[in-house]
Amino acid sequence: MAVVELNNVAKRYPGSGSKGAAANAVDDFNLTTRDGEFIVLVGPSGCGKSTTMRMIAGLEANTGGEIRINGRDVSQVAARDRDIAMVFQSYALYPHMTVFDNMAFALKLKKYPGEDIQKRVKEAAEVLGITALLDRKPRALSGGQRQRVALGRAIVRSPQVFLMDEPLSNLDAMLRVDMRAEIIKLHRKLKVTTFYVTHDQTEAMTMGERIVVMKDGRIQQIDTPNTLYHCPANLFVAGFIGTPSMNFLKMTLGQHGMMLTGPTARLLASPERQDLSSHRGQTLWAGIRPEHLRPTDADDCAALLTGEVDVVEPLGAVTMVQMTVDGHRITAQLDGDTRVSIGDTLTLTCDSDQLHLFDTETELALPRTHAMSTTTV
Repeated sequence: MAVVELNNVAKRYPGSGSKGAAANAVDDFNLTTRDGEFIVLVGPSGCGKSTTMRMIAGLEANTGGEIRINGRDVSQVAARDRDIAMVFQSYALYPHMTVFDNMAFALKLKKYPGEDIQKRVKEAAEVLGITALLDRKPRALSGGQRQRVALGRAIVRSPQVFLMDEPLSNLDAMLRVDMRAEIIKLHRKLKVTTFYVTHDQTEAMTMGERIVVMKDGRIQQIDTPNTLYHCPANLFVAGFIGTPSMNFLKMTLGQHGMMLTGPTARLLASPERQDLSSHRGQTLWAGIRPEHLRPTDADDCAALLTGEVDVVEPLGAVTMVQMTVDGHRITAQLDGDTRVSIGDTLTLTCDSDQLHLFDTETELALPRTHAMSTTTV
């Protein structure tokens, strides 16, 4: 087990930016893990998450800052000497070797005694439920079984840190759900500090103890899944975290009250949630999650969004409805028995404490009126 520190870590590629300038793949990355913590790096393609992972592994050299494992600066240490095990997206199994030999390969290279190799491989196989597969070759395995073998190959090394780079992206949707649960259970059992890279925010929310949200090489927010969902630091995090994505409307906050208005829409802000004192009369981004909208017939309701229904998606337990309000596309997640058709005029409302407000210039969330533990950049 280990504590991993990344202090002002950067990766610059010379001459790959506009007009031949250096391009920052990762810029000023700061994070200190707890011992045995499961950290997820998440963000869109090209945000720098895999580059960060490769720098921790030693497969890429950091061009700024330092990387420490248990207090030791490993920035100039070769990958093989960092005591790290990595699980790749492609599994990277040797097709001519059996499952046992694939899992034992790294131990044989390090000249481990035969008895120790047998013991480690069998223990890892039991943990992963693949004991019956040890004599098979990869071509005789399913995708999920191959992924377990790749995990087993990492486990037998008993590393200080696990690095997992989108290990489930090659699996079908149902198997991904199963393997997510397996990896979580495995982490609880082994208690090894783990970095997990994914572009799938649902995967991040269900697996991470803390999540690092990245964009354009920079950290946007580091927090628990619950805090990211309820208290996003900025417009990007708010739109990236949550399925379906948060709705956004550009609205004006009244001079003397808490009412936000658009050409037809109106919403009620909560001074108990966000500090409105210095933003009265200003245009703001108002964010509402689809699951917090509900139909209403009350014209005197404080919050009203009215529009013509464009799309209806009945999904059983819920019905997804899309409509346009003041030029903004709005998605609502309603009860499964909601009766609504394309072309209907639908009026929605939401509670004021479910409203998120963001500055239109900085795109930062308005300051909160009560303390909330967040780490933002």
